[in-house]
Amino acid sequence: MSQPSRTLRQIPVLVLAGFLGSGKTTLLNHLLHRSGGSRIGAIVNDFGAIEIDAMAVAGALGDSTVSLGNGCLCCAVDASELDTYLERLAAPSAGIDVIVIEASGLAEPQELVRMLLASEHPGIVYGGLVEVVDAAEFDDTRAKHPEIDRHLALADLVVVNKLDRATDGERVLGLVRSLVDRAAVVPASYGRIDPEFLFDCRPGEERIGQLSFDDLHEHGEEDHGEDGHAGHLHSAYESLSFVSDVPLDPRRLMAFLDSRPEGLYRIKGYVDFGPHDTRNRYAVHAVGRFLRFYPEPWPTDADERLTQLVLIGSGIDVPALGKELAACKSDAPHTADEHGMWGVLRYVQDPEDELQDPGF
Repeated sequence: MSQPSRTLRQIPVLVLAGFLGSGKTTLLNHLLHRSGGSRIGAIVNDFGAIEIDAMAVAGALGDSTVSLGNGCLCCAVDASELDTYLERLAAPSAGIDVIVIEASGLAEPQELVRMLLASEHPGIVYGGLVEVVDAAEFDDTRAKHPEIDRHLALADLVVVNKLDRATDGERVLGLVRSLVDRAAVVPASYGRIDPEFLFDCRPGEERIGQLSFDDLHEHGEEDHGEDGHAGHLHSAYESLSFVSDVPLDPRRLMAFLDSRPEGLYRIKGYVDFGPHDTRNRYAVHAVGRFLRFYPEPWPTDADERLTQLVLIGSGIDVPALGKELAACKSDAPHTADEHGMWGVLRYVQDPEDELQDPGF
């Protein structure tokens, strides 16, 4: 590929990766609101038919978002197709300074980096891999998915998030530092990092040489064999997308959440509890056994009020879970009264806590 002209402005493209529920969307939202005047474009890739993460960032990004739902970007497109998505955001008329690809929590970062390095788009340049780690769940995640070590070894910046929830955060920080290869390791809670960490993480020539297209391509073939994505995280996971235009009964929903199976690792989305609170919908965020609800105003442009949930797990009975959720629909307007909501409100943060934020 010929070298672009020195006068051509190239926009850095960062890959924001991390396992399910690590806090990638929360981190991206933090950056969007504290970009210091830099204009950020985003490609948001959800694992599931309902694009919950894209909805979470749409308000801040407006028309600077490309949303890719129902699959992992690392397998859904090739390098030429990715160029098509980048074309829109890298156009001079868009005025964008940096592009962030927020990968699905089950994506293979190596493949995304490979596609960017193989890109023939003259207006972009690979800007580095940012890996987000959930400090509270790191040991369990690593035990179940040892490939996480390889993801960390590829990273240019690692954000060790949710340290406020970790009982031994310093040990996790030390462990992560021992697994990275020259990457900066930044501690964080609620995805709050200095934007300069992100925008300055572009790899140097030595790092790009280590992550060359040929090296990544050969490594990928060794890992995956004939099936190009058989070894990716998402090959062992299934998702359920649930939508209801009927409000949910809070008691029934809490019974469902309290009895959720072990393999159901991730739940995210929005719940309508009906007439009890016509102002708010409730964002729900569950990772493992951790659960939180976050009341927030309904979007002003919402044509209808829907419950929209995505459930992700391994070894889960998707049809059965769908039926259980359908059984949570309310059959009477009084079910979400003050007493009915007590179970939900136990999992709502103190509204005076300025860090309140759904950890998508």
